[in-house]
Amino acid sequence: NVSFSAGIDSQPRYGPTRKLDFELEMGFFVSQPVPYGEAMPIKDAREHIFGFVMLNDWSARDHQLFEMRPLGPFHSKGFGTSISNWIVPMEALEPYSCPPNTKQNPPPFEHLSWPGAKDDGALNIKLRIKLVRDGKESVLGTSNLKYLYWTPYQQLTHHAASGCGMQTGDLIGTGTISGSGKNEKGEKAELGCLYEAERTKTKILPGSSGTYEGGYLEDGDEIILEGWCENGKAVVALGFGECRGRILPPR
Repeated sequence: NVSFSAGIDSQPRYGPTRKLDFELEMGFFVSQPVPYGEAMPIKDAREHIFGFVMLNDWSARDHQLFEMRPLGPFHSKGFGTSISNWIVPMEALEPYSCPPNTKQNPPPFEHLSWPGAKDDGALNIKLRIKLVRDGKESVLGTSNLKYLYWTPYQQLTHHAASGCGMQTGDLIGTGTISGSGKNEKGEKAELGCLYEAERTKTKILPGSSGTYEGGYLEDGDEIILEGWCENGKAVVALGFGECRGRILPPR
């Protein structure tokens, strides 16, 4: 957790991050490998995914803003990733297939276009972010896997299109899953990370006084990511468990 730090003041500073962030993601594990040098048609993508987990791609935003310009992503994105404690297989998720929630414009290339008349290239998986701070639990936001601009099937197909090959057990993260929904107060409620809250000036972190204020994660904070699928009667049919992580002071 030691690198150059920037973003709070104008000069980089070497030391622990002061803008520690979570990222609400899901991950999926490769089942059947894709041989090196070969591509994979998108119609076969499901057959190459074993199942999904909740995934938190921890990020140091001040380090990231410094590294992405002179150095490239390194310490800011590579220091920690957490996943939930079991994998939900594709066979259990297929009943929750749905059309993608986001229209892709311009249209994707042919190798990323979902085949057939039935547009079910996404999965309806509800997501939630919780924070435990000073012994109090609060909900920071919600989202849904179907909000992704690029579906997991497109992501796997395009990754394999380079000919790099995919091995059984490879884990691929979806990227931050955000939506445009708002709560009853008209505030953004589907942000996938604190950096988005900073950029949109949305206050989602609870302060000690019970009011909401901006900021990033602090020592002692615990982030819990949850995911689940519901049937037509809004009854939880299956869940992904919890992806939990608590922030400890730097050594």
